[in-house]
Amino acid sequence: MTDWEPRDTQRARALRSAATPAERALWRHLSRRQTGGAKFSRQLPVGRYYADFLCRELALVVECDGFSHDLRPEHDAHRDAFMRRAGYTVLRFANADVLGNTEGVVYMIAAEVERLRSLRGQRSVSDGCQAHPQPLPPAGGE
Repeated sequence: MTDWEPRDTQRARALRSAATPAERALWRHLSRRQTGGAKFSRQLPVGRYYADFLCRELALVVECDGFSHDLRPEHDAHRDAFMRRAGYTVLRFANADVLGNTEGVVYMIAAEVERLRSLRGQRSVSDGCQAHPQPLPPAGGE
């Protein structure tokens, strides 16, 4: 991660205050450490980009994608490639999935936390999550 500058704080604060409904919904779970106990922060810089959510411990970035992301897939691909080269794992979820199936999204994030911890040999504090299924599990646990 690059050095922190005052402009970063101002930009991060502005991004947090302009969070989408999906970002706010997901933050309610991430801020309570409901993903295997992992600590996430909001709107942190990764190079010239800002991650919606970042777990520094595991170098895990979680992004919520709204309609505007459908219009700029090349930008997102460059952004993801930059973050991967910097050593981050990137998970992307459509806002519709976050809002319509929050539990499934949280489950997938928790599974990735578990996977990354197992790769690093860290002790898990999860509730037994395993590798995430594709596609998302149905809403309501059915």
